[in-house]
Amino acid sequence: MSTAQGGLVQRMEDHQIAIYLAALASGALLGWAAPAAGPGLEYAINPVLGALLFVTFLQVPAGDLLHSLRDGRFMGAALVVNFVVVPLVVAAMFAFLPADQAVRLGVLLVLLCPCVDYVIVFSGLAGADSRRLLAATPLLLIAQMLLLPVFLYLFMGSGLGHVVDAGPFLEAFFTLIVIPLALAWALQAWAARRPAGRTVSRAATTTMVPLMAATLVTVVASQVPELGGSLGDVAAVVPCYAAFLVVMACAGRAVARLFRLDAAASRAVIFTGATRNSLVVLPLALALPDDLAVAAVVVVAQTLVEVLGMVAYVRLVPRLVPARAVVTTG
Repeated sequence: MSTAQGGLVQRMEDHQIAIYLAALASGALLGWAAPAAGPGLEYAINPVLGALLFVTFLQVPAGDLLHSLRDGRFMGAALVVNFVVVPLVVAAMFAFLPADQAVRLGVLLVLLCPCVDYVIVFSGLAGADSRRLLAATPLLLIAQMLLLPVFLYLFMGSGLGHVVDAGPFLEAFFTLIVIPLALAWALQAWAARRPAGRTVSRAATTTMVPLMAATLVTVVASQVPELGGSLGDVAAVVPCYAAFLVVMACAGRAVARLFRLDAAASRAVIFTGATRNSLVVLPLALALPDDLAVAAVVVVAQTLVEVLGMVAYVRLVPRLVPARAVVTTG
């Protein structure tokens, strides 16, 4: 890498928050100015997100990931925050949601499923232990596939079993986790043996900030047109989504204290509790009958609130859990 290229990469990393905010604004403007491009941009979400995760995984050595799998305390904390604490928080919020069944269904679909994709990137930006989150993704995906029908039944009664389809979860697992991870490990192996591999690996890692910006532009621009005729429904749930982010920052830290995790792991628990699997559950919402179509708009609204929230989390979570702090009970 040339000195000029290295300087450019460093400047992008130093100003990444400003870059991401500009990407959010650009995506919103593009979605508003060219709504017809929305459907096409939806098809671009998984490829650009897969590229972003490939670069993320490239920076996590395979040995470190395998070691993280044996970390029972972190895995336990991730499961507790996502499948015990989050449902309790959602239950407390449920009475304040609009009475419309489709709106409530959309909120439940998105809030009850933990994120398995860009949470890894955002948590890494905040100094969290993203490799532990990466190791936890298969378990989180399997758990949400099994528990989502149970939670929907508890919150809304029988008759919604057709809503949950394993297809989108399996597709996301292979396209966003398995394939990028396999390619990243293959490049790591090449880089360990050949100078050309090291050159390619170094070049790939410099694309993190542009790929994150491209992901934000694509996601926001593709979803803004979907909000058009349902602004009232969106306005009703936005405060709930914002409140969820605030509550889960505190709840995640409390769970980390309970499991006596270090600072980096504690930050990771906060991020996994706060981020939701909107890009994976959106196909479930889009496949609902016409009388429940508003659920998809409600899911999209959570995506937009969460992306803004993650930009704030990157700055605020390190202050909530200082870098040298070890979060313990007491």
